[in-house]
Amino acid sequence: MPESVPSPPSNMSIPDRLAYLRIALVPAILTLILAADRIDHAFGIAAIVMGIASFTDFLDGYLARRWKITSILGGFLDSIADKLLVAGALFGLVSVGRAWAWAGFVIVGREIAISGLRGVAAMDGVIVPPSMWGKIKANVQFLAIFMALLRTSGTFGGLHPDEWVMIAAVAVTVMSGFQYVTRFVGVLRSDHTSGGPTGDVRRVEDGG
Repeated sequence: MPESVPSPPSNMSIPDRLAYLRIALVPAILTLILAADRIDHAFGIAAIVMGIASFTDFLDGYLARRWKITSILGGFLDSIADKLLVAGALFGLVSVGRAWAWAGFVIVGREIAISGLRGVAAMDGVIVPPSMWGKIKANVQFLAIFMALLRTSGTFGGLHPDEWVMIAAVAVTVMSGFQYVTRFVGVLRSDHTSGGPTGDVRRVEDGG
């Protein structure tokens, strides 16, 4: 007998609610970071909230796959929630000197650029589903932010451990963006070579 899916009191699915929760936690994290000099253990609390928010990213995807719940709204919410979480936390960390402005620019700039390409892809009939690269990117970014919130006094090679992870996050972010652009351009070139759009819906794997 197949496992039954719990029915929420409204039409909104549980994975979608988890994405909304992740979005709602962003202001809380940002407030804690910016008010760290007035709130005891603010960074530690922010790290806990960040951990909860990161876990909802895993949980909503797991439940959506397990229960086979897919929707355009769900995919949009999941993508937007991740981007808002990372951008909000990075802006706060940059403002208090726990993250580099250039790293925040690269990570947030990549998301803006890829969102623009997604819009172009949608107009050209190209569906851009999430891929493993996207999840790897998000997880490394989450880890870098979590470690920055719990920054230790020790350094290695002149940098704090979280700063090394942030460098890794930037590298993965750039690589996933490059993969997306390469695949997207390849689809467009192939389509134009074959005589232009034919009205069919095509797919290209995204870097996330």
